[in-house]
Parts: sequence; C-alpha cells; structure tokens
Amino acid sequence: MDYQDINAQTINKWIDEGWEWGKPISRETYFKALEGEWEVFLTPTKPVPHKWFGNLKGKKLLGLASGGAQQMPIFAALGADCTVLDYSDKQLESERAFAEREGYKINIIKADMTKPLPFPDESFDIIFHPVSNCYVREVKPIWKECCRILKKGGVLLSGLDNGMNFIIDEDSDNLAIVNKLPFDPLADEELYRKGIESGSGVQFSHTLDEQLAGQLEAGLIFTDLYEDLNGFGKLDELNIPSFWASRAVKGKIVTE
Repeated sequence: MDYQDINAQTINKWIDEGWEWGKPISRETYFKALEGEWEVFLTPTKPVPHKWFGNLKGKKLLGLASGGAQQMPIFAALGADCTVLDYSDKQLESERAFAEREGYKINIIKADMTKPLPFPDESFDIIFHPVSNCYVREVKPIWKECCRILKKGGVLLSGLDNGMNFIIDEDSDNLAIVNKLPFDPLADEELYRKGIESGSGVQFSHTLDEQLAGQLEAGLIFTDLYEDLNGFGKLDELNIPSFWASRAVKGKIVTE
C-alpha cells in the first residue's frame, strides 16, 4: 500500500477516536465569524494574525490538506469562495455536512497533494495550508504546485513542523534524543514498523532548506514568520518551539 493511503486511513481512524484536528468548529464559533469575531490556526496554539489575510470577501481560497470543518466554515463566513482539498474521507465529510447544514457553498476535492494539484494556473488568491507536510516525504514539489496555482500577488499561508517532535522521547525524564534527522520511515525499516504498530502512520521530518528555502525556490517571497509550541508535553513546558508558520507571496524580488 502507498504510504499516503496508509496516512489517509490513519487520519480517518484518529477522527473516529476523537482527534483534536478532526473536530469541526461549533455552530457558535461559526456564527461569531459571521459577525466578524474569528480565529484560525496553522499551528497548534497561536492564531494566525488577521493581517495575514486582508479582506477575504470574494477571494478564491484553497484549504490545502485542510479538511475537517475547522477553518473553511470561518473563511466562508467571511465571504471567501472556498475550495478544500484533502485525502481523508472523514475530513471531507465533515466539510460537506457543515456546509449543507449552514447553507453555504464549498468546492470539495478528494486528492493527494503529493500529486499535481487539479487546478489551472493562477486559480487562487490564498492557499491555507496547516501543518500536514509531516505526512509527506517530498515537500518541494508541493511548493511549486502552490506557486503555479496562486494568482500573481497571491498568498500562501503554511504551518510547518521543525523536526523537534521527531527526535525527542517525550516519555523520558530528561527529553532524551532518540532519533536522528531527517526522520524518514521509508529509508528505515525499524522506524516504519514502529510507526505502523503505534498507529501514527508514516511521518517525516523536513529541513529548513526544504520548508523555507523550498518556497523561495518555487517563486514565493516571505513577508512574515512566527514560531509555535505543541500546546502540551515537556517541549511545551520548556517553551521549545516545534512549529513555524509562514506567510509568502507569489511574485518577484525587485532589485535596484
């Protein structure tokens, strides 16, 4: 079975078990968004600054690997023309059910983001891409596809894992380092076995070169960044960041 099929099945199972990132927002949260009170997350604990979005009314927005009815209902409430792409049936069903109940339109696409994205060039004003590259072995092709489907001046908002969660044993008293980087189960049979047996699927770490320089190589320009924590566990208690969030714009750097 392809590792992405394994991961899609794993996420479906997590949702059945009550996974935090598979729970739709409440109706109360949706109604507050309709009144202009809202927040969304690319990473576990820090809300994305509103200034990263600008006015969403009428903007074409893609939620990339962003199913689960946690962000798309809010963007729809703010007037965006929303499309969501995910490979989890259960995440997409949450989107469908929420939109049908509240009476807004959303374009729902089941697809694997490691493949060419099923959209024409320059289709979107904004791509919202919360932490999900950890389920993908190669991220640079994803940045290239994002740049292709963004309009000129379009914005890519990404949540990125920095690798800390892959090297540390959270259950040890002294946060022992137990793995080397890069963390790649497809290149290590023992890591693969442990991931399958533990029910965590096939996950990967990525370097700064892949995550950030890869966006620059694709033709994107960073306008802002921030770090974030896990929201739980010893790394969080010690204030050790585990994630980045980035805002990048499609365009060219002008030099004098």
